[in-house]
Formats: sequence, structure tokens, C-alpha cells
Amino acid sequence: MKEIVDAKKIKTPISSETINNLNVGDKILISGTIFTGRDAVLPKLKEKIANGEIEEIPFDLKGSVIMHTAVSDAGIAPTTSNKEEIESSIPYLSYAGVKIHIGKGSLSEKTKMALDGEGSIFVVSPPVAALITYSVKSKKVVTYGEEGIEAIFALEVENIPGIVAIAHGKSIY
Repeated sequence: MKEIVDAKKIKTPISSETINNLNVGDKILISGTIFTGRDAVLPKLKEKIANGEIEEIPFDLKGSVIMHTAVSDAGIAPTTSNKEEIESSIPYLSYAGVKIHIGKGSLSEKTKMALDGEGSIFVVSPPVAALITYSVKSKKVVTYGEEGIEAIFALEVENIPGIVAIAHGKSIY
């Protein structure tokens, strides 16, 4: 697969320094472990964080990446991030340590400011499921397996492409 020209390569876990060096419009390639979640499970994580039960989450959120997607044998592609169940979880997940949220669509001003306040960013990924799926090297269910394809998965990825859409209080929208 051809490399994306001028893309910044990022490896998980993500440091605050890495986030500080990214700007709206930057092209990035993410490698390492990313987590997935969408409508069925992100509100559950939000509730644990809101109730001070972060230690009950069976994976480390600090420096993590969460892609708003389900995982099936047909592939992965981000879902719309401004759905209430997803967007309302973003400030909580950022507070708990998530550095990059990958999805699609514009987010509210309130969420944009929450991202900025927690030193996190929002990245959009090209709407090309085959390209993203090709970057997944392995997958396993981490928690909420009863939710099927909407469970939280840990994906080992190489060069998931994206464009920084919201960073440091600025947005492409």
C-alpha cells in the first residue's frame, strides 16, 4: 500500500507532547493498539468514569486511541461521532486519558472545548473501509462481549490513516 505523503507517524500510547505537536489539517498514520467503541458501549465507559470507577475499566485509557466503530468480518469504518451516545462520552474519555478519538462528522462547540481542555484531539478517517481494515493486523474483544460487533475491541494496527479535525480549540468544520 502506498504511503500517505507528508503524514506524521504516531505510535500508541500517545503522549501529550505528540498531541501538542499536531494541528488541524495534519495527516497522520497511527500504529499500535487502538480501542473501538460506539453507541452500545461508550455510555457504559462514561458511566464508570463519572462514578469514579475508572479502575474497573479492563484496559488503560491513558494515552489511548478510541475509534468510533463496530468490528465485523466485513471490516471497520468510523461511525458518526456526533450521535448523543458517542459525543457525550468524549469529554469523559478525554478526562480519563484518551488522547485521540477517531470518527466522522462535526462535533459541538462544547465537545471541541472539552477536547482542548483535556489535551485530546478528534481525527477523521477517510471513508474507505477497505483501506482501514487492511491496516488491522489483529483484533480481540476486551470487554462488553455481549454487545457483539459493538463490543470494545483492542486492534493492533499499522498506519491507520486520519486527518486531525479538531485540536487546540480549532476545527476544520
